[in-house]
Amino acid sequence: MKSVTEFFAHKLIKGNTAKAALLAEGKTPEEIEQSLGETFKMEGEKLKYFFNSMDVAAENAEKLGRILVFKIEEGEKVPPKAVLLEEHYYIPEFQRAALAPVTKKPEKGAAPKKGKRHDGPKPSPWGISPEEAAAKKAAAKKASGNKKAK
Repeated sequence: MKSVTEFFAHKLIKGNTAKAALLAEGKTPEEIEQSLGETFKMEGEKLKYFFNSMDVAAENAEKLGRILVFKIEEGEKVPPKAVLLEEHYYIPEFQRAALAPVTKKPEKGAAPKKGKRHDGPKPSPWGISPEEAAAKKAAAKKASGNKKAK
């Protein structure tokens, strides 16, 4: 298999939309080809591949990611869903939906995970502020004064 080019779905969808608008205006196929060539900055073989890819994309619109254009040598296996137009194969490639991550649920009666439990806001990574240090000293002094009084 020899890759020739590829076209992404968003570009093919824009091309099909523009082509439909030009057809509605009553343009001829030559005018449509020229207009889309100027719009998408393509000419020659690349424009021909683009038009063929737009036809394949219209047939496979749901979850389409891109269309790959290949030339397959004799004896090579043709991929599934490949469409032969002229001497090239147009292979639609689809997007896969992302799978949700699998989370383990704790078993019934299982003990909770051990570790530090943080109640409230986390302390500053730079240490305690001077106000917090003064409050901590005052609380310690007050606590030690209560112990001596007893």
